[in-house]
Amino acid sequence: MALQMDEIRGLAARVAASHHLEVVDVDFSGGGKSRTLRVYLEKDAAERKRLKERAEAGEIEDDALPQGVPVELLSGVTHEDCAVFSRDFGTLLDVEDVVHGSEYMLEVSSPGLERKLSKPEEFERFQGSLVKVKMFTPVNGNRVWTGRLTGFADGVVSIDLAAIKQKGKAKKDAPDQVMEIPLKDLEKANLVAEI
Repeated sequence: MALQMDEIRGLAARVAASHHLEVVDVDFSGGGKSRTLRVYLEKDAAERKRLKERAEAGEIEDDALPQGVPVELLSGVTHEDCAVFSRDFGTLLDVEDVVHGSEYMLEVSSPGLERKLSKPEEFERFQGSLVKVKMFTPVNGNRVWTGRLTGFADGVVSIDLAAIKQKGKAKKDAPDQVMEIPLKDLEKANLVAEI
C-alpha cells in the first residue's frame, strides 16, 4: 500500500499544480465497500499571496473571513476548487487504475482551521499560531501539550507553553518555558483555532 500511496500522492500533486493548488495531505482509510480516499488541498504559495494582497486592498469582505484569522493562514480553497480537482483527479485515478477495486469514495476538502502540521515549511509558515502536539514519549508525564508555536529551526519545534493555560495532566506539570521538541519526536501536531 505504501508504494501505491506514493503514486496517488504524486498524481494528486500533479493535478493540484495544474489548478494552482497544493496537496496538504492524502489519507486512505476503511475497507471493503467503505473505503475513502481523502485529499486535503490549499491554494499554492502564489495564490495565497494574491489572497493576502486582495484582503489588504479591501477586495475581500471582512465578514467572508472567520473572525480573528489572518487571511494568509487560510487555505483559500473554494467549493469550486474542490469540485474541479475532484473531477480531474477522479478521472486520472480511473485511467491510471491506482486504486484497485471500483468501490471507494473520493473526498476533497480544505485542511480546515485546525489543520494537521507535518512538513517543516508548515511549522515555519504557522509560527505565532496556537498548536496542540502529541509526542511519542511523555515529557513530565504528559504526551499532549498546547502552546504558541514560537519557532522552527534545524528540525526542532519551539512551543511557548505559558501562552495558554494547560489542561489535564499538563496543568500541574507544565514547564514555565518554551518547550523544544525534535520534529521526529512528534506523533501529531495540529493548529488550534483562535476564534
